[in-house]
Amino acid sequence: MSKILSVAILGSTGYVGLELVKILLMHQNVKIVFLGTENTPNTSIHKFDNSINNKDLPLTELNKDFNYKKADTVFLALPHGVSNKYVKQYYNKIQIIDLSADFRLNDFEIYKKNYGDHHLCPNLLNDFIYGLTEFNRDKLNNNNNIAVPGCYPTSVLIPLLPLLSNKLIKDTNIIIDSKSGYSGAGKKFDLNNIKNLNDYNFFNYNTNEHRHICEIRQELEKINNSEVLFSFNPHILPNFRGMMSTIYCDLSNDVKESDIMKCFQDLDNNNYFIEFIANTKRADFFSVQNTNKCILRLFKHYNNSKIIIVSLIDNLQKGAAGQAIQCFNLSQGLKENIGLDG
Repeated sequence: MSKILSVAILGSTGYVGLELVKILLMHQNVKIVFLGTENTPNTSIHKFDNSINNKDLPLTELNKDFNYKKADTVFLALPHGVSNKYVKQYYNKIQIIDLSADFRLNDFEIYKKNYGDHHLCPNLLNDFIYGLTEFNRDKLNNNNNIAVPGCYPTSVLIPLLPLLSNKLIKDTNIIIDSKSGYSGAGKKFDLNNIKNLNDYNFFNYNTNEHRHICEIRQELEKINNSEVLFSFNPHILPNFRGMMSTIYCDLSNDVKESDIMKCFQDLDNNNYFIEFIANTKRADFFSVQNTNKCILRLFKHYNNSKIIIVSLIDNLQKGAAGQAIQCFNLSQGLKENIGLDG
């Protein structure tokens, strides 16, 4: 008989928390024993998402009332600057999978610059595994504490890390143009920004100043062992979920498009959730919504010295909850795709 693991979700009523609930309900090795909320306890989770009809789920309780002794793993689907307060309480007592930015960065000075100095345990920054599963799979074992990457970084790092590590592209003049569904902005996002009675809106924001830049830079420079120069321009679309990053790179000397194609094909062959498709096939939000896939597509440039990469994910799944559960599976010695193929 397969083992059953008890899990808790703090912040279960937000977009990512609800996504965690829905996926974990399909997980044959999991029992959800605690659903945390900041201010709406004693409520059925069905009230927050009417597609969740499981009557065996517990009612919500206040996040602060979670007893770590009741679970094997706690998922923290909490805002940046909040997760660390719970990590301070639970560290070394229970496996922690944190979906905020509180433990993604290795340098506290960089964290403070981007997220403020309200962090109760900066000494633990380097004690969390960065949960980009395709590149840190070997570290995700023995029930580690895990920091789940951000959605934009996930869509950017999956294609760029292998290209930089194999010296296939130049580490300067990389242009990243990303577009996200509005769920990436959280439940407090004002929908009047994106649609009105007559039309839908579309806009870029925090160009070259977005907080995810430091996370992208950290991981790119880790693999490159030197500075990587890039521009980052994120946008919000009127779609609810989905993310597309279009990335423009200069090829290294004597590198051909076929070398990039082989690198991406190897990435596809060695990773369950990565799909490299021919540029004759259409890749769009419908291709990735409600999946844990990352779809990669490659385009030629007119002078053969550049390439254009399209990287697609669902920001709530591969960019958050799905990736968290992928990390959980690997850390528990389970098959990577359990609960994620539904």
